[in-house]
Amino acid sequence: MANVSEGRRQQVVEQLARSCGPSLADVHSDPFHHRSVFTLVGPGRQVEEGARSLARAALASVDLNGHTGAHPRTGALDVVPFVALEGWPLADAGPLGRARACRARDSFAAWAARELGLPVFVYGPERSLPEVRRSAWQGLRPTYGPTGPHPSGGAVSAGCRPLLVAYNLWLEEADLDLARRVSAALRGPGVRALGLAVGGGVQVSLNLVSPLEVGPAEAWDRVSALAPVARAELVGLLPFAVLERVPEQRWEQLDLSAERTVEAALNGFGKAARHVPGRA
Repeated sequence: MANVSEGRRQQVVEQLARSCGPSLADVHSDPFHHRSVFTLVGPGRQVEEGARSLARAALASVDLNGHTGAHPRTGALDVVPFVALEGWPLADAGPLGRARACRARDSFAAWAARELGLPVFVYGPERSLPEVRRSAWQGLRPTYGPTGPHPSGGAVSAGCRPLLVAYNLWLEEADLDLARRVSAALRGPGVRALGLAVGGGVQVSLNLVSPLEVGPAEAWDRVSALAPVARAELVGLLPFAVLERVPEQRWEQLDLSAERTVEAALNGFGKAARHVPGRA
């Protein structure tokens, strides 16, 4: 799920989507976050080529100067994680799978620094992405590339990590302090949470990093116990192993479906790409 700091210019988002090539499975754009998430799946080399092509296109079309949006960011091409898909259902990909993902990360990071002049912070076994966001340029230096930000592109965070589920819950009451209190109450080893003002409302923005333990249903229930929830929003895709833990009668409420699983994308069903701009 590569994250680019552009979610308002639809034509640019479409160009970025096309640059990903055949590995593109899903695009999720949000004008309030001013961010688009591109999910790439497939053989490792194909995904790496798609990520590099997207990086070139993002650097050419997105200028971080003057950028505003609800979501925190450090770069035009903000985050590029590499995830090994072996060892399903969602369990440990094993040492070989994790090592391959980290090698792909390091190869991409070295390339981005060398070819695009981008500083790259790596995360994974060394540190978490939140740690990079807190410490970049303040004690933490880039792992690859220049020692200062790119003039228009900022910096990239490149990672190797297990699968996670990115998930947003909108609260009925537009109370940012409430959203922040709820987010703080939810944070733990399996959940990362931010309370954000998004448009005229507020959102609890979640990364479910242990989704077989705390998945979309548990996240909804925990949040709704603290504040009324208006709606849910899945960002990108989720593994079927996470979906099948949820009673089917709740899928619509939780913004879930079988067509929006990683398996659907890998099996070439084509339905997982329904959020991709310009595709049927």
